[in-house]
Amino acid sequence: MSFAVFADGSANLPKRWLDGISLLPCDYTDNGEKKTYWGDVDHFDGPAFYEGLRSGRVIKTTLLNTHLFLSHFTPVLEKGLDVIYIAMSSGISGTYNAARLAAQELMEKYQDRFVHIVDSLGCGFGNGILAIRAAELSREDTPARQAAQILDEETPHVCQYFTVDDLNYLKNTGRVSGMTAKIGSILNIKPILYGDSTGHIVSCAKVRGRKNSIEALVKKYAEKRMDTPRQRIFISHGDCLEDARALENMVREVTPDVPVDICVHEPFSGAHVGPGMLGLFFLGKER
Repeated sequence: MSFAVFADGSANLPKRWLDGISLLPCDYTDNGEKKTYWGDVDHFDGPAFYEGLRSGRVIKTTLLNTHLFLSHFTPVLEKGLDVIYIAMSSGISGTYNAARLAAQELMEKYQDRFVHIVDSLGCGFGNGILAIRAAELSREDTPARQAAQILDEETPHVCQYFTVDDLNYLKNTGRVSGMTAKIGSILNIKPILYGDSTGHIVSCAKVRGRKNSIEALVKKYAEKRMDTPRQRIFISHGDCLEDARALENMVREVTPDVPVDICVHEPFSGAHVGPGMLGLFFLGKER
């Protein structure tokens, strides 16, 4: 590896994708009890977590702080390696800024080393895809500064579209108003959401019914996808595997030969989108 690659538990990466990637822990509280998620999504009990949300458990997340980055990056820099960290979107978390503060401090101390923080402008596989790409570049012996430029240039091409089953989870985190959530629930309206060019979660469409929302995700893929040998589709779900498989089947009708990975959505951002979240992540011409 020509440089060290860091991500965190919000990257949603199964173990098979973690070669060359070090994950930082994410803390949250579950009904007031502190828990740490280390990114082990293969052993994450998604059904139990999302059933807990359905039954009223209160999950609160906290940003990754500067001290955490200092403690993990410093030993790597002392070994003579540069560092690239793929952060969740600056539009939804203060983690990116905390990491930047750590990077500035460390580059003042280790002036012959390079630390770069990539603002993924996304979450879940939205930053996981970039972490996978960073590890590939490192294995290819790409210099860290060059890799940082490549990753920043490719970030706008990581598309992430998702829908939710219950607007109240977005209401609880301030993404939609209480009135919007109430009306949406009554009328069975399902928003199609995405991470925009500033990393904020915004709505790009509203449809009625679950089936229509899944079809809308596929339509976005058909419109936005890039024809590239590196294309791979990632699907994450909030304990709705049947819907995830239906989405996979529809996507394969558009591009039968593109590999598809399905994974339960991690808990750190899963608490904000709730059970029934269904996300589609891929490389696109634009967001």
